[in-house]
Amino acid sequence: MAHDAQGNRASFASAEAARAFDHMVEGFLKYRLDTPQRLKAALQLDPEAPLPHMMQAGFAMLAYKAAHVPAARAALDQARKLGGNPREQMHLAALDAWADGAQDRAIAIWERIIAEHPRDIMAFRFHHFGAFWMGRAPAMWNAVEGILPHWDGEVPGYGSVLACRAFANEEAGHLLIAEHAGREAIRRDPADLWAAHAVAHVLEMQGRRAEGIAWITGLSRHFEGGNNLKHHIFWHQAMFHLERGEHAEVLHLYDTGFRNLDSPVTQMQPDLYIDCQNAASMLFRLERQGVDVGDRWEELAEKAEARIGDCLSAFTLPHWMMALCAAGRFEAAERMLAAMRDYCGANSGENPRVVREAALPCCEALLLRARGMHAAAVAVMRPALGGMHELGGSHAQQDVLEQLFLDCAMAAGLDADAQLLLERVTGRWPTPPERRVGYRSATIGWRG
Repeated sequence: MAHDAQGNRASFASAEAARAFDHMVEGFLKYRLDTPQRLKAALQLDPEAPLPHMMQAGFAMLAYKAAHVPAARAALDQARKLGGNPREQMHLAALDAWADGAQDRAIAIWERIIAEHPRDIMAFRFHHFGAFWMGRAPAMWNAVEGILPHWDGEVPGYGSVLACRAFANEEAGHLLIAEHAGREAIRRDPADLWAAHAVAHVLEMQGRRAEGIAWITGLSRHFEGGNNLKHHIFWHQAMFHLERGEHAEVLHLYDTGFRNLDSPVTQMQPDLYIDCQNAASMLFRLERQGVDVGDRWEELAEKAEARIGDCLSAFTLPHWMMALCAAGRFEAAERMLAAMRDYCGANSGENPRVVREAALPCCEALLLRARGMHAAAVAVMRPALGGMHELGGSHAQQDVLEQLFLDCAMAAGLDADAQLLLERVTGRWPTPPERRVGYRSATIGWRG
């Protein structure tokens, strides 16, 4: 039996097929745009191997788009017919759970796989992703620190483990470890987008804006051939410029960096959840600063309206609602709320609960805010504050929802609620709110 690059036994007919699968996994880990083509090559070399079919399913689920779930299930059915060893059968069970909406079960199975096979980079990376989008930073941290003793610099994929260590530690608040791991991953491979992204997070949390801009611009020549993650890194660059009040540069990056509608990468997946989150959250932040963003909301609102009823990505839902409200599409916004309530009532599992308890209040608050009902927006959103992390997203991404609550509290003259929010962000961010553009005006006369 063949083995993968990390030494795990795998059901491949030949060493050549195993190498093709390894090449695809490397593309997956490094966010390469040609990863689907690499998977196609692996399938052609060994169509009877179960793992490439499982990766087909995984890629379909990674899009967080309801329309892709049937393709994921079809790929899993094909993998099921092909059998596989016990480790591969656990992969099948995890992906089955994910396709069924049982993210908790999927995460638990990936944890079992890496406990038994700590060099299973595919299970580790899916776990890292799944835990992140369920708002479980401790699970991300436990996983990477648990497997790290079983890795060294000679094992293919070690740099990606370091990149994940950087991001997991950043989200857990261990910023020194995070920065060291991320910079070491970049030293090994300057094109490691996940590592570049993790260090950008550290610099943002610490308010190191000039360094952040220099970090990203210095690495950007290595981003060629990367997928949509490079858009998110440019979003981070725009966040640094936003904090410096450089609004023209933010809009330039919007149009040419992270929401570049002329880019072939964007055109491949024009409504990809992370790209639309980047765009909507930045426009929302800019408008809070009084910046005229022109007609940029319109194309996002078109995509938001087309995705009404698709609730797979709980964190994306408030971003769709931002676009609908900003474009004045209130009837569509009401339909979106109704579809979210229907989804929560008709489905069980973790995601419907998170949509009901966190996403729905945020979306309701956005519509109330758009209608000038700021006190009502605060009232509907206040009970969700403690559970918003379950929507997924990083501290930097979640921050836009906290700005939403603060904005409504200030507009309604609810000083106690504004203070509550300022205390929350002060406890979590090393950079004090008076040094952050989204909070500065609210801190005048406030004692933290």
